Amino acid sequence: MRDFDAVVFDMDGVIFDSERAVMNCWIELAKKYDIKDIEEPYLACTGTTDAKTREIMLNAYGEDFPYDEYAKEASIMYHERYDGGRLPMKPGVKEILTFLKDYGKKIALASSTRRQTVVNQLRDAGILDYFDEIVTGDMVSRSKPEPDIFLLACEKIEVEPERAYAIEDSYNGIRAASAGKLRPIMVPDLLPSNEEMVGLSEKVLTNLIDVRGYFGA
Repeated sequence: MRDFDAVVFDMDGVIFDSERAVMNCWIELAKKYDIKDIEEPYLACTGTTDAKTREIMLNAYGEDFPYDEYAKEASIMYHERYDGGRLPMKPGVKEILTFLKDYGKKIALASSTRRQTVVNQLRDAGILDYFDEIVTGDMVSRSKPEPDIFLLACEKIEVEPERAYAIEDSYNGIRAASAGKLRPIMVPDLLPSNEEMVGLSEKVLTNLIDVRGYFGA
């Protein structure tokens, strides 16, 4: 067993296959409203708050881009499809959470998504009670890649950042965890690992099953 006290998980793209689900909603909207090249700005938004996402989209398409209207429509589409426990979980989620609990490790969540959505999705999936603390984007003033959300998570579970792993799929998430002095592990989702991510991460692994094996090594 590796020597650590806690694991701080990102949610979207790590616990749930939600990044892909949201992107598919935006792709449908792009076809409906003839929005060009939606995938590139969408991928730039991964790991950020709603406010930062809005900023990125307006930078990409101009200040007159009706982002709020499109985001509301995409949200309705997403919740109609995936609420009530229908959001797909990534392979190995329950196994790694059970493994960490069995070995007495603290478990926290650090997600840029707003709190009520996070709580609802974790509860619907039957995994809410695994988490000792949940920190969300509306609880910090600066979003990833700033380290604030990870530092607050460590503070709440009373663990030094250097004693905690951070599991992330996004570039901004890995940057944030590294800046906060946590031990980042990247599990790529929509964005592949690159030279920067390899340099910032303690390890890049394919899925949470492999992460569990790494912790137990």
